[in-house]
Amino acid sequence: MSDLDLLAQIAPSILTADFGNLAQQVRDADAGGAGLWHLDVMDGHFVPPLSFGKEVIAAVRAATPRFIEAHLMVERPGEQFADMAQAGAQRLVFHYEAAGTPATRAEAARALAMQAHDLGCEAGIAINPVTPVEALYPLLDTLDEVLVMLIRPGWGGQQANLDLLDKVRALRAHLTAEGRAMAINVDGGVKPANARACAEAGASILVAGSAVFNATQTPQQALAELHGALAR
Repeated sequence: MSDLDLLAQIAPSILTADFGNLAQQVRDADAGGAGLWHLDVMDGHFVPPLSFGKEVIAAVRAATPRFIEAHLMVERPGEQFADMAQAGAQRLVFHYEAAGTPATRAEAARALAMQAHDLGCEAGIAINPVTPVEALYPLLDTLDEVLVMLIRPGWGGQQANLDLLDKVRALRAHLTAEGRAMAINVDGGVKPANARACAEAGASILVAGSAVFNATQTPQQALAELHGALAR
């Protein structure tokens, strides 16, 4: 096992899981070494697809003892925070682009992070490919995680844009210079072929959806392959 395998956790996303057999799929992935769960909530407005809400969060919570983060790809994330927390999410991740207007974004993002903390949850913030990571630097004191999207959010199965790992490198260097410890999450197109590159760039959490839940492998086999890629 390499240092990368020790430092980087795999966070399965259930968008491509078998929802008719969801509890067993979650248990199978836990048995395969899932580090935590990443649940994508989409409202059909911030991103075109519509996924699921608090009921599915609660169903996953009932099936696993692992940490759960809810990734809210929604226009008004604060309106869903209480429901997500009550359903069992322990970290609430909202999009920087969904926080207020461009003129009030930093202030609105800080308020959302505080709202998450007031509910007893950790606060995470996600950025789309077009958003520079430097926009988040003034907010880092309020956050527990930064999520860097490697694809346009909303659709599974896209190919990761590995050029966007430069954001991860820049953020990790900035955090190190400040002496600040924080989780950096990458989301979108993570596969065995690029998992090591993501971890080497400084990501500590790798979200994997179709790489874990697909028609050719069991979740245990898929997770073993991802962990093997980190350990090479």
